[in-house]
Amino acid sequence: MHWEQLLSLKRQGDKSKRLRIEQDESRLGFEVDFDRIIFSAAFRSLQDKTQVIPMSKTDFVHTRLTHSLEVSVVGRSIGRLVGKKIIEKHPYLKEIHGFQANDFGAIVAAAALAHDIGNPPFGHSGEKAIGEYFSIGNGKKYQNQLSEKEWQDLIDFEGNANGFSVLTSSRPGVQGGIRMTYAVLGAFMKYPKESLPKKPTSNIADKKYGFFQSDKEFFQEVAQELGLISNKTGNDIGYERHPLTYLVEAADDICYTIIDFEDGINLGLVSEDFALEYLIKLVKDSIDTSKYNLLTTKEDRISYLRALAIGNLIQDAVRIFLENEEAILNGKFPFALLDKSKYKAQIDDIIKISVKNVYQSREVIEKELSGYQIINNLLDKFITAYLNNDSGKATNYDKLLLKILPEKNNLEKESLYERLLLICHFVSMLTDSKAVLYNQIITA
Repeated sequence: MHWEQLLSLKRQGDKSKRLRIEQDESRLGFEVDFDRIIFSAAFRSLQDKTQVIPMSKTDFVHTRLTHSLEVSVVGRSIGRLVGKKIIEKHPYLKEIHGFQANDFGAIVAAAALAHDIGNPPFGHSGEKAIGEYFSIGNGKKYQNQLSEKEWQDLIDFEGNANGFSVLTSSRPGVQGGIRMTYAVLGAFMKYPKESLPKKPTSNIADKKYGFFQSDKEFFQEVAQELGLISNKTGNDIGYERHPLTYLVEAADDICYTIIDFEDGINLGLVSEDFALEYLIKLVKDSIDTSKYNLLTTKEDRISYLRALAIGNLIQDAVRIFLENEEAILNGKFPFALLDKSKYKAQIDDIIKISVKNVYQSREVIEKELSGYQIINNLLDKFITAYLNNDSGKATNYDKLLLKILPEKNNLEKESLYERLLLICHFVSMLTDSKAVLYNQIITA
């Protein structure tokens, strides 16, 4: 892979090249992507979507929105640091093409901002609930009417693939969705493969999938424009990652490791003494003990250690990327960056505590169970109404229910797969509160 191709400013529908050297420095294309995401309805809805604690009413626990903003900030820092070194190592990128170090930061920041934009309500349990509606619920009856890969898309519903659809799907008068640059789309594509074969290798790029069958044509166009390396044969589609995807992933890993842990502390699910012991292990080489000893509140102590920990992990992620740049460009780095971190033991310890005390806390489990039931009910009612209407068998109840669908979702789809996916997409884009409200309406 080649940096000048990987940093493509092309957008869906472009008839001519967009050259970096001709860009307006006050309105750079990659920064336009960031702005478009910020102003999108899909991004705004993240303010009422679960990060860790479903439907939390406290003012200090992260939502998908605050998490995404923080990942973007961390990603921008990592991208700029990497970009500075890449430009120094490959001066032709600046001298011939006009790329700057901050371009890397802008690309990673935009992709990181959007990294959760396709996630359903109620956290990762929302993805599982949609999948299980089809694999073991009332949706199982549609299996024989779909291709193997279409069925896998539904039973293994994936927020990353849904996010790619949010960012790129066309509708009448809106070509290409948000119309991101291909560089940002490439950095966003964490798992650049289709749903089958499932986990064919231990390569981190094969862990999940990144696009639905309905989006595969455009996905391939983006991958080929960027020069991503194909790693599948026959009728299967899959590629090695865009190098900047590793930086987006590292930013996400850093934030959820440290900040989900912080949420657990603030909620009283992890004791302060216990938490400080683990965080100090991450920052022992950079902590200013005299400054730390002056801090008198738990909030200030945790905030100081959190900032140091994130800073250390940023520097380590940059080091790992730069040391492995050649392997990454050649599609020969099948790991997440933090898998090779010198802090891996400390990271694993913190994640174990978060899993035990936060992710598996009673409050989280109870609300995830509620989310499962809500999503199952919504899918069942809306799919039934939509398919009845399509076949001319809609009851008055069905017709009333379909009036709830946003105008952009009230479209005719040719295939059963597209109809089912449309309703899955509608449910996935609901906020936690809206899903609860609609469930109350249809079960009243």
